[in-house]
Amino acid sequence: MIYGLWLSAGGLQVNEYRLAIGANNLANVDTVGFKHDLALIRQRRVESQASVDGMRFGHSVFDNLSGGNWVQPTLHSFRQGDLVPSSNPLDLAIQGKGFFAVSDGQTVHYTRDGRFTTNRAGELVMVAGGGRQRATDQKGSPIRLTPGLGKPTVSRNGTVKQGDTVIGQIRIVEFADRQKLRKVGANLFTATDGAEPLKPSESRVHSGFTERSTVNPMEALASTVEVSRAYQLNATLISLQDQTLGLAVNTVGRVR
Repeated sequence: MIYGLWLSAGGLQVNEYRLAIGANNLANVDTVGFKHDLALIRQRRVESQASVDGMRFGHSVFDNLSGGNWVQPTLHSFRQGDLVPSSNPLDLAIQGKGFFAVSDGQTVHYTRDGRFTTNRAGELVMVAGGGRQRATDQKGSPIRLTPGLGKPTVSRNGTVKQGDTVIGQIRIVEFADRQKLRKVGANLFTATDGAEPLKPSESRVHSGFTERSTVNPMEALASTVEVSRAYQLNATLISLQDQTLGLAVNTVGRVR
């Protein structure tokens, strides 16, 4: 393939990936507890520099050019979001590195979205996702409130009370390496191999608060515009190179 076309085509793929990440971040500006994604790109070395075997095929011109770009694994920003006051005591926000452990009855997931309510069985469930994810206690069992026992309150360590009666303690966990968590949709994370949940060391629960998304709308919008222009520029370069090749074939190479 013509080297310039190869580089421009690679630029289209990279910027398409960046645009998808940026669009998803923008779509979650108002999503409670959302942690924005980071699109990481690194330069690809030319073949003669990337491997020992490639040294046999070095080129005095191409060796000084870029080999294009590689897309790196997507990382998540786990910085602390701002806490916003709420009038609902079951709106919970974590100050620190922890996650709420929730379960659909089969799989344990982790989230920073602490908006909870109760279902018909009195179980504490997430507002997001239609109530399919239940808050779990330290043993992994659902936390169930008792009607008429009193207004629920939640302490800094996640202990749920109704009046003076302790109902249970919401399970909150931390991870030594949070980049081993993977998003599975619905503002939930799953733990990959090697990501062992740990007891919280510094996380504190704030009742009557929600955590704001970490997406900065102005920065995300500006980044999306910049990526769109970079994508358009690569498309234009492909068109120009195609026209140049056409002239080379149809004009320069013509036998007179």
